[in-house]
Amino acid sequence: MAAADSSKYLRLAWVWITLFALFRYWYSGLFLLSPDETNYWQWGRHLDWGYHDQAPLIGWAIRFCTELFGDTERAVRLPSVLALTAASAYLVVMANHWFDGRVAWRVALLSQGVLLFNVGGLLATADGLQAVAWAGAAYHTARAYEKPTWSQWLLAGFWFGFGLLSKYTMVVFAPCALAYGLLSPLHRGRLATLKPYAGALFGSLMFMPVIYWNWQHDWNSVRHVAYLGGANESFAIHGKYLADFLGSQAGLLTPLVFILMLVAWGRSLRKGFSAREWIYPYLFLTSFPVVAGFALLSLHTRVYGNWPGAGYLTAAVLAAAFFMSGAIGQGRGGRLWSWAVTTAYLLTGLVLLQTAWPVLPLPADLDRTATEVTGWDAVGAKAVQARQAMPEPSRTFLFGFRYQIASELAFYTPGRPETVSINIWRRPNVYDYWWEDADLLGWDAVGVSRSPDMADPLGRIFERVEGPEEIPIYRTPVWPGQQAYDEPVRVLYLYRGFGFKGGLRWQPPDAGDIRAG
Repeated sequence: MAAADSSKYLRLAWVWITLFALFRYWYSGLFLLSPDETNYWQWGRHLDWGYHDQAPLIGWAIRFCTELFGDTERAVRLPSVLALTAASAYLVVMANHWFDGRVAWRVALLSQGVLLFNVGGLLATADGLQAVAWAGAAYHTARAYEKPTWSQWLLAGFWFGFGLLSKYTMVVFAPCALAYGLLSPLHRGRLATLKPYAGALFGSLMFMPVIYWNWQHDWNSVRHVAYLGGANESFAIHGKYLADFLGSQAGLLTPLVFILMLVAWGRSLRKGFSAREWIYPYLFLTSFPVVAGFALLSLHTRVYGNWPGAGYLTAAVLAAAFFMSGAIGQGRGGRLWSWAVTTAYLLTGLVLLQTAWPVLPLPADLDRTATEVTGWDAVGAKAVQARQAMPEPSRTFLFGFRYQIASELAFYTPGRPETVSINIWRRPNVYDYWWEDADLLGWDAVGVSRSPDMADPLGRIFERVEGPEEIPIYRTPVWPGQQAYDEPVRVLYLYRGFGFKGGLRWQPPDAGDIRAG
């Protein structure tokens, strides 16, 4: 009877993640691309072994999907939709293998509701690809510790390499998995064989083209990541970013789900490395150190909320296991689980609703989804209209003062022209590899900025400048007959430059800036 009950819940888990995969595929075509998404789409138009900001796989995957299905929002986001589905499948398999179908069902229920996972599974970013890599590497490494076959260690190595090609933070999986082996009396002997190192070598070899690209380009990606990690700042310990970090984790998970994770981590410390309990410390060591490590980093520099996201994948299995059985799953523990899952779905539902159909009467400055994705098609139409009105449209380039705006112009301007990012006053980015001043000397330009005060700076790199011209962006009314919004969510500014004199590339503020090389 128990086995039949477990099988029923396992089938329910598969149905649940399949339904949500189909939903995400449908939903992913309902709203415009965000600036980072169009940036990654641009990577796909300029295929390379590496890029300035991040590992290259997201650009490759987007290029593959758009070649098959065209340059649409749904095609750009398809790699993330598929990746989160595969990651969810791995979590279900993991839960069913070491626990039972009821835990697998709870993992499916939790993973499909958390906002952090949905963002990674909808937006075209590296997080979704890293999620499937982390889940796959965690599953096959655990299977390899359990039964050390060549196939399991090599599959673990494959997903490790896949993750490195997805996002550099995947590198932390290796010490997490190694720490378990070193601490476990039951499985420490696995590390005395060649197999785990062959798996690690396999994954590392997959990453070698990116290493070679960085070597060719003055280790620019390494220096960029070091800069984000605070290497350019004098060392100091302070708490001004810690509250922001903890708040971002509670917001992306919901506070109650975050508490679920904390309780599960705390409970796992009571478990040992016996043949019956070793999976608990394994799940702990492939989740908690990731989140704790970024929390410690936030004592020095700002940490973005999505950085430790992969660690919550195995934590979700841990939480489902603890809250499924025993005293913790009853009484207040059971109510905590129910409220946590409910609030996760409610928060995610509200965010998804507001993104595609802005029904909540939020002030413009608080409507993050609207400011990120609204109106880029209108901006593209305005830019091409201005370009056609220039004296020589064929010798007029489109630019943004940030790579995000340049990328949105590239995707949403009719004809999808190549665009330029003028980085001299901002920061280095991938556009520095695609354009030289010599390519555009003497050309005219039409550009878009978030600032109305760029005419004077532009005057130093153009013979003459006109503008700015305001481009107000409004939310689209949701209901038939609904009154149009009278408050723009943001205002962009269009400039016209005549006779480009040079000055695209970023200029370091001082020679000691780590990004300067």
